[in-house]
Amino acid sequence: MNAKELLCAIAASATFVAWSANGECLAGQGVSRREMERVYEAVKTPHKVGVVLEPDEGKMLDNPNVFRYGDRWWMLFIQFDSRGYETHLAESDDLVHWKRRGCVFERGASGTWDVAQADGGPSLMDVRWDGSNTLGTFDGKYWMTYIGGAKEGYETDPLAIGIACAATPTNKWARARATPALATTDPDVRLFERRTLYKSFVVDDPSRMLGARFVMYYNAKRETEQQYESIGMAVSDNMVDWRRYGAGPVVANGVPGEAFYISGDPMVRKIGDLWVMFYFGCGWRPGEKGSFETFAASRDLVNWTKWDGAPLVAPSEPWDAQHAHKPWVIRHGGITYHYYCAVGDRGRVLALATSEPVPR
Repeated sequence: MNAKELLCAIAASATFVAWSANGECLAGQGVSRREMERVYEAVKTPHKVGVVLEPDEGKMLDNPNVFRYGDRWWMLFIQFDSRGYETHLAESDDLVHWKRRGCVFERGASGTWDVAQADGGPSLMDVRWDGSNTLGTFDGKYWMTYIGGAKEGYETDPLAIGIACAATPTNKWARARATPALATTDPDVRLFERRTLYKSFVVDDPSRMLGARFVMYYNAKRETEQQYESIGMAVSDNMVDWRRYGAGPVVANGVPGEAFYISGDPMVRKIGDLWVMFYFGCGWRPGEKGSFETFAASRDLVNWTKWDGAPLVAPSEPWDAQHAHKPWVIRHGGITYHYYCAVGDRGRVLALATSEPVPR
């Protein structure tokens, strides 16, 4: 028995043991290969519908975030101009055809920490796989986390995470605090997040499995010569004040400092008794060019088993030939809708892939 086998044998006395396809021991994580394959079959979206939103000339779109409110579907998404990010809104009756409704969260005032960037996404979504896809409230408000920054340009370092709220999620959003909730300058900042913090997703956990009501996942960039991003955690009891959870990232791929490796933009759903984190990868999977969508699964919100099979979405069309990334996944009417940011011959646009063909 070699060292790896011995380690797993010891762990087996306390927990279920699984092996990944490349021989990695998954002791302590409790998600078997068969379960991962079942998740893949449930969430795969092989049918590319195409581009659903395009920017005005000279601008770019990013980060689709779709939810149900009232009698229709809504999407918070990002528009980038020559200066930076702002958060916009669109609406739809069928999840395929979208109409833009304007900016709902603007950059900060002069002299503020987020004067150049305001990239927001909704929090407290009903994450149940066959749930309502609506947004929950806390303290009588809807909540948003956002990427903010004071430097102009496309995701110019350093970026931090801010908090906003609203009486209704389809009108203007207001800042819930004047300073970042998490930043690279915090005393407890960890090694993997010392350069920039990116997109976040918040899960409402009334059971307080981790000792707090709210759990945030976000990707962050390490201070290395080569770009390296991984996904970490924070928790909160009130949606305004956040504390980091754990000593390091919970999802990471590749080796820091060796190449351009990204694991980013987490989005979480609950399928049966498994938490499923959708995220995008770039640079670390042999044979994959550009960015692609994949997932990980967990029983406890902390230990994540990474899928090592085929991507959920990958570059294949002229309009997503460079990147197919930044996932948002909806299940409705027995169909899975996978929204993502596509980069190709039509610039940076928002696209859709589905589990079954849908009318266009």
